[in-house]
Amino acid sequence: MKNARFADKVMRFTQGAMAAGLGVMAVVVFINVVLRYGFGSGIAASEELSRLLFVWVVFMGAAAAYPAGEHMAFTSLAAAVQGRPRIFGALTVLIRLLVIAACAMLAWGAWQQVVVGMGSRSVVLGYPTSLLPLPALLCALSMGVMALIKLIQRTPLDLGHGVEVE
Repeated sequence: MKNARFADKVMRFTQGAMAAGLGVMAVVVFINVVLRYGFGSGIAASEELSRLLFVWVVFMGAAAAYPAGEHMAFTSLAAAVQGRPRIFGALTVLIRLLVIAACAMLAWGAWQQVVVGMGSRSVVLGYPTSLLPLPALLCALSMGVMALIKLIQRTPLDLGHGVEVE
């Protein structure tokens, strides 16, 4: 029960951080557009800030979508073999292993970019450029851990959402 409460708190924090990032990004871009087209000037830092916030919001959203089952899934394939427990179980394990492998590759590449960015700063705001690939690293690590936990716990694939085939 404590794990569920902790997960709910983390999810609420993540959703709040995404909303705050999106709100700041929208306000900064709106002000910059008004200044640029209305007064012939603009805020130099708005592009860097918007880019940084966008990257963070996207990867926070990706990490938050994973436990909710909102990523693309092989629902058509899984639904076809759901009646066969042995094949469905093997497919579940295979999908989780592929997710873990993809997360490991993403984390490795993001870590390399974080290391490269530690020695440089952004042009206008002066933040370390390692802040741009950092959310990809954190997203990959969190999704990989979640997939590993589901694999260890032998949690079956959630096919609660409908198969959307046209």
